[in-house]
Amino acid sequence: MRDYYDILEVSKDAGQDEIKKAYRRLAKKYHPDLNPNDPEAEQKFKEVNSAYEILSDEEKRSRYDRFGHAGVDPQASGGAGFGGFGDIFDDIFDIFGGGFSRGSASRRSGPVRGGDVKQSIVIEFKEAVFGVEKEIQTRRFETCSTCEGSGAKPGTEKKTCSKCHGSGEVRYAQRTPFGQFMQVGTCDQCGGSGHVIDEPCETCKGSGKEIKTRKINVKIPAGVDSDSIISVRGEGHHGEKGGPPGDLHIYVTVKEDPVFKREGNDVFVTIPISYTQAVLGTEIKVPILDGYQDYTIPEGTQPGTIFRLKNQGVPNVRGLGRGDLFLTVDVTIPKDLNDKQRELLIQFSKEMGEQYSSPPKKKFFDKVKDVLK
Repeated sequence: MRDYYDILEVSKDAGQDEIKKAYRRLAKKYHPDLNPNDPEAEQKFKEVNSAYEILSDEEKRSRYDRFGHAGVDPQASGGAGFGGFGDIFDDIFDIFGGGFSRGSASRRSGPVRGGDVKQSIVIEFKEAVFGVEKEIQTRRFETCSTCEGSGAKPGTEKKTCSKCHGSGEVRYAQRTPFGQFMQVGTCDQCGGSGHVIDEPCETCKGSGKEIKTRKINVKIPAGVDSDSIISVRGEGHHGEKGGPPGDLHIYVTVKEDPVFKREGNDVFVTIPISYTQAVLGTEIKVPILDGYQDYTIPEGTQPGTIFRLKNQGVPNVRGLGRGDLFLTVDVTIPKDLNDKQRELLIQFSKEMGEQYSSPPKKKFFDKVKDVLK
């Protein structure tokens, strides 16, 4: 029999978090739903579950570390066959977002809520600002359409387990180096369900669930930002024993905009204006989130001046008003002036009382040195 640590691909001093992480990875890798009609994968899936059933329990792990397989002898415990591991199945189906609670018989006695489904979506900047309706494609576990959730092949029925008589639990003697003890555990013959299926449904392989892909329309509210989570009630995995379905959680990522930069509900935009517009003042069209707005730049505006346009930012996602838009002025300096323009600027400089003198012209060899540098 293979070493349990080797099966889970962990060291003997691995912590519980590492063991659980390894188990989830391998359980997903070899899960029958992802490897249909693959006996080798099914066998490895059983081995992974057996190893996790021992190593995830501190007491059983301690006995295993001290006495090896003899310390957790399945013959003494009535077996630990496929499906008899309690919380193991909670972890298996949590890989798919939850939805299948296969714990102890007491937890299976009543309706069980389905697990939640997680979905990611990327939207445009303006879609996040004003809201949008999107078609979302999701995958979830639903009640099997062939067997209607029974897990049994149509025309056949489940049978009460002959070993536990429908209770889902059995008493067994646990032999240890210190004597024999009586314990109660999950029935290994029915996996704790209280029933056995002689002819499993071909669609769901006896699980009573099947994975289905659906398309639904979801309203993205105005004002969402990256890392926002939108929850849709009842669109998660189907429940068990008449339990309600879980929810769909949509994780939003918003693309950046080439013009606007967002910080919370405020937006920032930079507008270039000419030197004369800054000096003399002007009226320009400013881009805002839903179009353009006329705005007066006062004379003498300095480079880097920031103007505030109230209530022109992003709507609050809870409907509590809007942020502001901040307009930064970038004054562009003209290049390659013609003679007339240069002369006018020189006259302007003199009128301002400046002592203007044109820069000295470089000699030919000075220009060569600059190039070589």
